Amino acid sequence: MSFELSEDQRLIRDSVAELARKFDDQYWMEKDRDHQFPTEFYRAIADGGWLGICIPEEYGGHGLGITEASILAEQVSRSGGGMNAATAIHLSLFGMQPVIVHGSEELKQRTLPRVARGDLHVCFGVTEPGAGLDTSRITTFARRDGDHYVVNGRKVWISKALESEKILLLTRTQKYDDVEKKTSGMTLFLTDLDRDHVDIRPIPKMGRNAVSSNELFIDDLRIPVEDRVGEEGRGFEYLLDGLNPERMLIAAEALGIGRVALDRAVRYANEREVFGRPIGKNQGIQFPLADSLARLDAAELVLRKATWLYDQGKPCGREANTAKYLCAEAGFEAADRAMQTHGGMGYSEEYHISRYFRESRVMRIAPISQEMILNYLGSHVLGMPRSY
Repeated sequence: MSFELSEDQRLIRDSVAELARKFDDQYWMEKDRDHQFPTEFYRAIADGGWLGICIPEEYGGHGLGITEASILAEQVSRSGGGMNAATAIHLSLFGMQPVIVHGSEELKQRTLPRVARGDLHVCFGVTEPGAGLDTSRITTFARRDGDHYVVNGRKVWISKALESEKILLLTRTQKYDDVEKKTSGMTLFLTDLDRDHVDIRPIPKMGRNAVSSNELFIDDLRIPVEDRVGEEGRGFEYLLDGLNPERMLIAAEALGIGRVALDRAVRYANEREVFGRPIGKNQGIQFPLADSLARLDAAELVLRKATWLYDQGKPCGREANTAKYLCAEAGFEAADRAMQTHGGMGYSEEYHISRYFRESRVMRIAPISQEMILNYLGSHVLGMPRSY
């Protein structure tokens, strides 16, 4: 059993960290404040060749594993970019996995090299206002019409839709009441986000405002059959190829934001003097930060096991979900304690802690809530009755 990063993995960690440091807290504060996509950062990551880290070499990528992608994601978040930085590149790192595994050769040749180069933005269209986490209840419907499908429906919380040229879109091709297995009858497409047939409306939100979240209203969107991923009716099955990697990348990003928040809190606690001594000398300040260090370290170990299992082709649902749960909890707690350490100045924008706090909070909700992870562990791992 080894916990050492390989030489290549250390190179990825150090190279990405060096690149990300060029975009400081002021850059991210301004992007968040102005609701402006971080184009310069995205371009730097793309030009460095990092977007194709998991895309096979024959399509212009590096063909590396989720372990390497998680190292990259953690460093991007830990740089101070947080979720604004991570979400700008998130889907390019893992989201094309259903296409890589199940897409036609023509679809892969047409899209994957552009994703790897960074000149194709793709958003992920699954969640619907009437379905929430119960994906089987989506109602967006694709009706076959010759060599096209005609799609109508509504999606919500779609990140990067404003910047995206294409959408990885999950629809129903059979209605919920017409299938025996409720996750059957769903079909996945990678298709153009045609603004003439898709109305995109940004959602005002608490944080992570450099990358928009949107409602999509889809009205008679025509999708050629060639844009279908795999077979009709098996879209939910194909999505499962991306769910565990997604949880691992989210965990890495939560870990990164917890690390940077802790770093900032320690620095402030060592420098800030009250009653003639640094506040970090007080156990009421020092112990919570030490506790956060221990929790972040422990969460990281589960994450490393999860990514290793996935890259070895072994079952990893338990570890992927546990990593997301523990990293999200530890990351948010570290950000909360960093704010408490800074006192009133933590609530201000000057020290950027309030931005870390806002962005770490969403990790306990998205892409799956902490409660749903406990549901999974309770029923699928412990064998208890399903509660929903």
